[in-house]
Amino acid sequence: MRAVAGSPAETPRAALTARVKRLAAEHGLSVSAVTTAGAFPELAERLERHITAGHVAGLDWFTPERARFSTDPRNLHAGAVSILAVGVAYWSVDPAKPDDGVPRGRISRYAWGVDYHDLLKERMGRLHRAIEAEVGGPVEARLLVDTARIVDRAVAARAGLGWYGKHACLIVPGRGSGVLLGELLLDVELEPDAPLDKHCGRCTICLDRCPTGAIVAPYTVSTPRCLSFQTIEQRGAIPPPLRPLLGDWVYGCDICQEVCPYTKATRLPPDPAFLPRTIDNAYPALPFLLSMGDAEFRALYRGTPVTRTKRRGLARNAAVALANIGTEADVPTLLIALKDHDEPLVRGHAAWGIAHLCARLGLPVSRAAEAALDRSRMTDVDDSVRREAANAFDIGGLEGGVGNP
Repeated sequence: MRAVAGSPAETPRAALTARVKRLAAEHGLSVSAVTTAGAFPELAERLERHITAGHVAGLDWFTPERARFSTDPRNLHAGAVSILAVGVAYWSVDPAKPDDGVPRGRISRYAWGVDYHDLLKERMGRLHRAIEAEVGGPVEARLLVDTARIVDRAVAARAGLGWYGKHACLIVPGRGSGVLLGELLLDVELEPDAPLDKHCGRCTICLDRCPTGAIVAPYTVSTPRCLSFQTIEQRGAIPPPLRPLLGDWVYGCDICQEVCPYTKATRLPPDPAFLPRTIDNAYPALPFLLSMGDAEFRALYRGTPVTRTKRRGLARNAAVALANIGTEADVPTLLIALKDHDEPLVRGHAAWGIAHLCARLGLPVSRAAEAALDRSRMTDVDDSVRREAANAFDIGGLEGGVGNP
């Protein structure tokens, strides 16, 4: 542990803490607070109950063993004394979906601009070097962002950076829940901040407005029902009952944050790093997502979080979104995807999309569409596509037998 000279001990420690927080702001970390590096024993029990209840089904890496490991920061930095919880506010100005006659999807705001993992690590790295310059020597540190085995929100809540909202996101005073979190585990003794004595009161708007009912109780999100999980982490087929509930979301979902009074009240200027480079980084054209190749996908989304869902995942989501918001004029786009897309996952969701779009609009399925579905049902090389096409006949009330086996 690095000792900070001075007497009484609290005074230089508090002064150093204030300087470190100023350095954090100077290095682009808009909020910061301090807690000790002690463990979170009560959190381990809550996480294990959460896992046992099936609320993280689909996240196979999130095991009870990982949960227990994650609740003791010293598993990651044995010499840690303090944790500096930091955050970058990303809730930027909404350019609004253009009324240009093009059916467009919707991307979660945090993914409009640069990948926050890289941004936070770069800014935290510069802050670490500035702290070393401030104390006049090496500081052993571990810089953590999202994927590390630590519970970011629990650390930030204990540090008083914010408090848990009923949507399970951290609400930061003046910034709402639109804040991306990171931690610096340090062997420097800093002055801990007190947790905030704040809560959401009787407000339940986030629970009431969640389109899939994924917020199953205050502070409890069931991952398998969450649109963010289904559009990003789900590698296979989206469960058919959830598809109509996706609306136009193709990457993530912001609804529980958009309706939160604390986030809606945010009026701070946006961090330029999180502004979309093009309108397609916020509201992508669905026909383009269904036809783009690997090179086009990389060109548009390289350096942003959207690459996590991969091209096939984004195209799958686009097929569902187009079925949810499209018109009769969009059936040909789904037909092309059904017949020609190189990914079976996309072809299968396009089959569902054709039947769902027509059923939603109360339109009969055209002879051409019926024939294409029947051919896929009979001849597609992938079992999952054949099943999706067969199920589409039930959705569309079709007879089958139009195409040739």
